[in-house]
Amino acid sequence: MISLKERLIRLFIDNQILNEEQLRTALQVQKEKGGKLSDIIVELNFVKKSDLTLVLSQGLDLPLMDLKKYKIDPSLAVIIPERVARHYQIIPISKMGNILTVAMADPLNIFALDHIESLTGYKINPVISDEKDILDVIKEVYPDITLDFVDDILKEISETSVEFIQKDKEESVSLDELSRSTDQRKVIKIVNYILESAVKKKASDILIEPQPHNLKIRFRIDGILQVHEELPLAIHSSIVSRLKVLSDLDIAEHRLPQEGRFKITIEKREIDFRISVLPAILGEKVAIRVLDKSISLLDIDKLGFDSRSVSIIKKSALYPYGMILVCGPTGSGKTTTLYSILKYIDSPKKNIVTVEDPVEYQLEGINQVTVNPDIGLTFASALRAILRQDPNIIMIGEIRDLETADIAIKSALTGHLVLSTLHATTAAGAVARLSNMGAEPYLICDSLICVIAQRLLRKLCQNCKEKYELKPELAKKVDLDVSDNYIFYRANGCKACFNTGYQGRIGIAEVLTLTPLIKELILRRSQEHIIKAKARNEGMITLRENAIILAQQGITSLDEVLRNTVADE
Repeated sequence: MISLKERLIRLFIDNQILNEEQLRTALQVQKEKGGKLSDIIVELNFVKKSDLTLVLSQGLDLPLMDLKKYKIDPSLAVIIPERVARHYQIIPISKMGNILTVAMADPLNIFALDHIESLTGYKINPVISDEKDILDVIKEVYPDITLDFVDDILKEISETSVEFIQKDKEESVSLDELSRSTDQRKVIKIVNYILESAVKKKASDILIEPQPHNLKIRFRIDGILQVHEELPLAIHSSIVSRLKVLSDLDIAEHRLPQEGRFKITIEKREIDFRISVLPAILGEKVAIRVLDKSISLLDIDKLGFDSRSVSIIKKSALYPYGMILVCGPTGSGKTTTLYSILKYIDSPKKNIVTVEDPVEYQLEGINQVTVNPDIGLTFASALRAILRQDPNIIMIGEIRDLETADIAIKSALTGHLVLSTLHATTAAGAVARLSNMGAEPYLICDSLICVIAQRLLRKLCQNCKEKYELKPELAKKVDLDVSDNYIFYRANGCKACFNTGYQGRIGIAEVLTLTPLIKELILRRSQEHIIKAKARNEGMITLRENAIILAQQGITSLDEVLRNTVADE
């Protein structure tokens, strides 16, 4: 059976649309960037869009419909939801019995036909029309239900102070795309409002998620997701298009994931945004990481770690060579700790190079590399190149495999200070993880200086926290003496903390140093709990112990302690 792609290629060759060299070029572009082959040959100026539409009509034996001369019944259009019509560039033009005739720009998209058929319950009869004509008709026949909402919400939004650090081609592209769905200026203001609100609320992430009946905007504040706004679903494509334009992404691509970044200034503060667009069943889901340098704690003394841990980290960072590892779950602040260490030891006399996936904060005076596995630039290959750049200090975003671990260890043994992260839950567990990857125990002992395990706890709002006495059964649960009376604090909620009871986050850490006794246990391949017990005997304060101290001081709550830490063995 001939595939759709082969059918399309044969159609192009038989109708002399492409020669063999042009076909090879188009196929190579499709392999590298993805997308529809028909769109690619138009973008490469191999054929005009109008000529291509005519050839598809003749070759596929499908009628060619000029929508400019055809009046579409708005009551017929509602058979297909607007977001689906826009997504597939498809519009109903007639209905007879159980057969629905639709005009579409890409009649080879069988997924679109199957989706429309299952969605409407009709058998679909496609005809071919120009893509721009279809989008113009969609704009005309679907009532723009977003305008009233946009006008209402804009009344409540004061002028934003958002200024985009724009690319030269931004406005010409955005005007063309956004004018198809709603008024451009209004969409720009809505997007500005979302971004500025996220920055003011100190959100770390923005999620824009299409739901069956609305568009949900959520912010991750202090590690917890909160619904910020629910918008009409019809405005979804306009918001996504605006964000794609700002990030220099392909606004016509709706089937493949895309990643990008952009910058804005708010009240003279420069904010970086990293964007990821993911095609989902209900439409494109957008996740935006907010990187605000002004609130990032790139100071080792202000991360919240106890004085003993800070002292060990500072002492370890001044070693001329060796390896320092930071471990913890995703979102526990590992990268911030690494940047803080880099800032502490940075000087004009040192050559510092980082390799990250991706670079989160651009630090002045430090050479930063973003990995790109698609072209072979992995952590391991980047490290090999970096070692030829005469570095004093190397920061590796994450050790994920034995190859990267092996190069990192050997770099630490040959006169470089290596900083990296590792996914492990405890400091002792990080040592076990390296060993399980295949690193030899003697190399771990010779290269590793210390391991930092960390978590982030939400801080209680100091305006509304409530004092209470701990009950004996809960005291026993956190290994406290049940005979004593303990005073703790709980979250309440007020206007200052947006009724969450929490405001900001603070770090806790346990720092494992490789003392002679710890090295002896590693060489014996001792289990994690044995290494941890020996480290505690030598003075290491665990994550749970650190957290309980902060709870007793009224900085965090016992709920946060139990949510983020486990009982010490």
